[in-house]
Amino acid sequence: MSPDRPIEIGEEIGKTRSFAFAVDWPGWCRGAKDRLLLPAALAAAAPRYAAVARTAGLDFVAGTDSLEPADFALVEALEGSAGTDFGVPSAVAAVDRRPVPAAEAERIARLVSAAWTILDEVVAGAPAELRKGPRGGGRDRDGIAAHCITSDAEYANQLGIKLKEPAPDDRPAVFAVRAAILAILGQPSDGSPVAGRRWPARYAARRIAWHALDHAWEIEDKSVPAE
Repeated sequence: MSPDRPIEIGEEIGKTRSFAFAVDWPGWCRGAKDRLLLPAALAAAAPRYAAVARTAGLDFVAGTDSLEPADFALVEALEGSAGTDFGVPSAVAAVDRRPVPAAEAERIARLVSAAWTILDEVVAGAPAELRKGPRGGGRDRDGIAAHCITSDAEYANQLGIKLKEPAPDDRPAVFAVRAAILAILGQPSDGSPVAGRRWPARYAARRIAWHALDHAWEIEDKSVPAE
């Protein structure tokens, strides 16, 4: 079964790596070295992202297990940067600058929160030592989890939040950073950068959710012994 309508996506095109992201689903974002493979990469990640939507209490697109590249509609192509080539979706799109009504802000915040929930669940269920490989420089579970906490503190700063970076084992402090981020993302916005910085709310949401899910899925993949 195909979606009721094409899934709108944006693409960020670098010199050596590119990303595609679903406009309406923060965190549903995948990268590939070949731009032509981006829709297929998004389709392959759909069943995993469906768990995020479910955790957020939202209905996801129809046909999750059988999406094809033709089910996606490109609405914006962005020029990438060194950050793109490094492996981070770094470009702010025109679609990220759209106003965010109250209901949409609440929806976006729920999806970002769900991405963190998925990350926490994956970390809790993963072995401490992960299968080594090229992704993540060979970090094990706790190293990846600590990296995510550091990154969220940096993302909070991008939103004008002044909180000390939590220690990895200080869960109340970790949740305080997340709560501060969600409080901002959950507010209506005119699409301007938050706190006079560079990131509008929609971009912040998709960047933060992408980072949590990318590492959650990395941990899942590395928890499975190589065949």
